[in-house]
Amino acid sequence: MAELITVEDPDDPRLRDYTGLTDVELRRRREPAEGLFIAEGEKVIRRAKDAGYEMRSMMLSTKWVDAMRDVIDELPAPVYAVTPELAERVTGYHVHRGALASMQRKPLPTAAEVLAVTRRVVVMESVNDHTNIGAIFRSAAALGMDAVLLSPDCADPLYRRSVKVSMGAVFSVPYARLESWPRGLEEVRGAGFGLLALTPDEKAVTLDEAAPHRMDRVALMLGAEGDGLSARAMAAADTLVRIPMAHGVDSLNVGAAAAVAFYAVATGRPTP
Repeated sequence: MAELITVEDPDDPRLRDYTGLTDVELRRRREPAEGLFIAEGEKVIRRAKDAGYEMRSMMLSTKWVDAMRDVIDELPAPVYAVTPELAERVTGYHVHRGALASMQRKPLPTAAEVLAVTRRVVVMESVNDHTNIGAIFRSAAALGMDAVLLSPDCADPLYRRSVKVSMGAVFSVPYARLESWPRGLEEVRGAGFGLLALTPDEKAVTLDEAAPHRMDRVALMLGAEGDGLSARAMAAADTLVRIPMAHGVDSLNVGAAAAVAFYAVATGRPTP
């Protein structure tokens, strides 16, 4: 059973995992180095626990203690009960969901391990917006994509904002980082995947024409918001694909485009 500890000092060293959560650069450096990430909100915390992530501690507003009682009773990690005002002083923002947990990261699989057991893969290049990362993972989980591969410079899927936007989908979709870019795409092709690069370029074939749901193994490549895929990434692809647009719209937000494309890739896929 976890120990319930009331904390009244925002500088208490036991709360160190939760300090400065709004300092993005600090957290980007610190969290992977220390092997932790932050889960926010009851549903996300429960999904992280159910996915097998070890809990280091929880920090709860007092009113959330009863709602999380079954988790508290089940786990050995300490639970720090704080006022909303103290939580805000520690984290740097109003913790309106009232529940935070510091979780231990797991070792990431290699790209080869992911590719060996999947057939529908998302490949992201230079996607650094945490909201977009979270939205793409959530759509990937909902629409039947098997895994995500990240270029070396993509943002951290376990950063608090990404986890929150994905509603915990980052815990259910396997992911790995490619060691080099775009050379890592050769590993994807070597595993039998066709590389489809999503672009608004009118010279690209439509997703209907490409019929990715009929392909045995598909890797759908997505670029960052605004810039899209680099010229090197597009040159490495087998086929450029696009979503047909109406009413003079030339492109979609990468999160919205990803959801449309995932549906086209996964619809009608053969039963494993």
